Amino acid sequence: MASADAPSTQPSIPHDRETTSDSIGGAASDPAAGTVGLTGSTKALRNLYVVRFGFAIVWAILLIAIAKSVDPVTITLLVIYPLFDVAAAIVDYRSSGSSRPKAPLYVNMALSLLTALALAFVVGTGIPNVLRVWGAWAITAGIVQLIIAILRWRLGGQLAMILSGGISVFAGAGFVLMAGGPNAALTGVGGYAILGGIFFLISAIRLHAVIRKGAKRA
Repeated sequence: MASADAPSTQPSIPHDRETTSDSIGGAASDPAAGTVGLTGSTKALRNLYVVRFGFAIVWAILLIAIAKSVDPVTITLLVIYPLFDVAAAIVDYRSSGSSRPKAPLYVNMALSLLTALALAFVVGTGIPNVLRVWGAWAITAGIVQLIIAILRWRLGGQLAMILSGGISVFAGAGFVLMAGGPNAALTGVGGYAILGGIFFLISAIRLHAVIRKGAKRA
């Protein structure tokens, strides 16, 4: 019979699950780090949505005020909007960290840049062509916005973005149809921007609620 004090010959096996998990999953295995990252992304997205709301409202008011004719100021406003969208997408990409949907954001930047170039090219040919370009952008950008919002669903506050993307598709089709009619006007584009801005504000408010709830839990 072996002595009770005899050392065990069975090898010791370390059970460091955290080390193993870290070696497999990297930083994603740290729940605290993941939470901090998501909170930072949520705050950045909330702030961006607030800025986009303010810009859309001011831009729409200016456009509606001078939308009866196409002059240099109108041309400038029309080109500025998609360029601002490019800048917003770049800020989104840089600030949203791990929550950023890379490919859709790249597509969004490309679409907005192409739209700005197309508007600069056709704006002198009349309002109908402007509506056609704007309508095509609204349709494609709306689809991209839908995809981005679905991919970001876990952040919260994305229902308004999903609705906005869907409405943008229908509004874009409406602009294309309006371009072929006798009542082609840019006032509808201003209304479209206002509605989009309101959806950005709603999402910002919802994201703020998510941030506050997360702070209380912490």
